This record gives sequence, C-alpha cells and structure tokens, in this order.
Amino acid sequence: MSLSLLFHPFISFHKAHLKLSSSIPTRPISSPQSKVLSIKSLQRAHEQPPPKKPRWENLLSTAASLYPVYVTAGSVLACAKPSAFSWFVSRGPTAYTLSLAFVMLAMGLTLELRDLFRLLMERPLSILFGCVAQYTIMPAFGATVSKSLGLSPSLSVGLILLACCPGGTASNVVTLIARGDVPLSIVMTACTTLSAVVFTPLLTKVLAGAYVPVDAVKLSVSTLQVVVAPILLGTFMQRTFPSLVKMMTPFAPLLAVLAASLLASSIFSENVVLLKSSILSTSAGSGSGPLFGLQGILSGELGIVILSVLLLHFAGFFVGYLSAAICGFKEPQRRAISIEVGMQNSVLGVVLATSHFTSPLVALPPAMSAVVMNIMGSSFAFIWRYINPSDDKNELGS
Repeated sequence: MSLSLLFHPFISFHKAHLKLSSSIPTRPISSPQSKVLSIKSLQRAHEQPPPKKPRWENLLSTAASLYPVYVTAGSVLACAKPSAFSWFVSRGPTAYTLSLAFVMLAMGLTLELRDLFRLLMERPLSILFGCVAQYTIMPAFGATVSKSLGLSPSLSVGLILLACCPGGTASNVVTLIARGDVPLSIVMTACTTLSAVVFTPLLTKVLAGAYVPVDAVKLSVSTLQVVVAPILLGTFMQRTFPSLVKMMTPFAPLLAVLAASLLASSIFSENVVLLKSSILSTSAGSGSGPLFGLQGILSGELGIVILSVLLLHFAGFFVGYLSAAICGFKEPQRRAISIEVGMQNSVLGVVLATSHFTSPLVALPPAMSAVVMNIMGSSFAFIWRYINPSDDKNELGS
C-alpha cells in the first residue's frame, strides 16, 4: 500500500506549476534585448529539473514502496510463530479498525482534491470505465468462483466481500513498475475508494446475502467511518494546518504501509492458529505425521481458499486487460486498468469481515489475498516492464 506514490504526483504537479509561474518576470518588456532575455529565462524555467528531495525523504519513499515485501515477510512470520502477533490480535477488532483509519488518514494528508477533480475532467471516459470494471468484474467472479468451488458459507462471504472492495493502493506502485498509466491508476483508486461506502455494502448484500444475513447499512456506516471520514479529515488538515502536514507527509506513507502490513499479518496469524490445530488433529487421526496432515489441509480447506483467491485475482487481471483492449484503450491504460481491477483493498475486507461477521473464516480470503495479490501483481509488473507498450504516450484517445 504505497501511499507515497499514490498521491504525491498531485502535489508535484501543483508545485511545478507554482515554480513556473514564479519564474515569469512581472515587469513589462520594453526592448528586443529584454524580450530575448525573457524568452531565455522561460526556456530555462522549462528545462530546469524539479528540486531534488533530501536523501532521507527518498529513503522513506523507497521503504514505503516495499509493501509486498513487508506483508509477505509478516505472513511467513505468522506461519512460523503466530504468537508474535497475539498482542495485536487480542485488541481486535478495534485495533483493526483504527489501523485502517490511520492508513486512510495518511492517504487524505497527501491528497489534493482540486488536482483529483482536474484529472477527472481531463479523462472522464477512462476513469468511468475503470470504476465500472472494478465493481462489475471482481464481484461477478467472486460469486462465480465461490459457487464453482463449493466454498463453505463463511469462506464464500469472505471471498465475495473481498471481490466487492475497492482497488488497492499498492496497484499504483505495480502500475509504475509495469510502465502503465500511473495518473489513471491514482484517480481510479481514489474514486473507487470514496465510492466504496455505497458499492461495497450493496454488492456484498446482493451477492453474499444468500449465504448469511448481511446488514448493508452497518457495512456502509463502517466503510464511511474507516475509509471516507479519515480521507476527508486528512484533506481538511492539509488545508487548515499546512505547515504541520508538510512535516508529517514524508513519514505518513511508510507508517501507513507498516500499519497495513501489521493488520494483514495479524489476521493471517489468527487463522493460522485454527489451521494448525486442524493439521494436528488430522495428523493424529491418520497417524502419518504432520507432513501428511499439512498435505491434507492444503488439499482441503486452506488449499481451496488459496485456489479461490488465485482465480479471483487472475480473473481481475485478465478480464480487466481484455475489456480495456476491446474498448480501444491504449496499452498503458490497459495495464493500469488490469492492475487496478485485479488488486483489491484487502485490508478493508479484513476489517469489515472481523467487525460484522462472527466466523473468523470470513476474514481468511481477504487476509490470504494480501499475500497472493501482491505476489501476482508484482510478477505481472516485472513481465510487463520488459515489454514495451505499443504507444508510450499516457494520453487517452478519449
């Protein structure tokens, strides 16, 4: 969840505009010589690179972009020693809710709403297409995969809830690596996140209501509290306390990434405890040792969860790219839409699952997704990085 790359482009665009404006001479041009000098000064202003960030800010930004590494390492630790996260798990779901709210607050601190609206006006068709794809492709495949694999009601609800979540912020980093349209990815993430207060509860109610009772109103209120309200609070703080926010901004993305990684790893460790107890009971019953018990679990419930999450995200990547290609978008936009559709805000899925459903298994698909999704997305990105886009321009034809 690299928030540094998510909204810093908006801020850099704004600062570049201010710098260019301040470089234009204000006194009238009274001679041909001064006119030549003025033109040269404008050329130098265009040619000058933006001011370099301090080295420590670059290090923080780089560290914040390593979310897939943190969440994978945390999941490995959760498998090896689940008790390492017991201090955080024991404080859930309150700790989970506060962690996600902090992540969204950090997003709001770096979000320039006026630049967001400007980009919305510049490329409405591609943004609208991406948002519609996000809330149609993934929910449809979430319901299809859960039914096709015959998942239990709790796991089906967890997979559908994951599929109905907005795009994940890690998608912006992955799009950058894949040489896709990063501004499009940024705006899609912001739009789907803000609209999650309506679409995530509504779609979950429609698709998962057949398995267990789903209170769409409570889901909507929770999404508003932990997603939309912190983002709006962050933007309010940015306008009201600009000096304080300027001091906090370099640190906020890394702290948010660490909080998201801790949250995903803790939920995963909570389910690992249940799975290990199943392994021990299976191995004791078969008398064949823990290796065969683990094989039985992998071929059973846990294996089915991993397979369902793999299929869901692969469908998002593939169908997202295919639909963008059919609609005539250029290669950078296809990659951005594919990655944005295929990568979900699994942390939101974890928080909603633990807050509104009694079975801990509902949170297992979103927690597993935090690992599987980032590995898949990073793999696709590195493949795409070495395949030149057919059109290097990041301007839409629409």
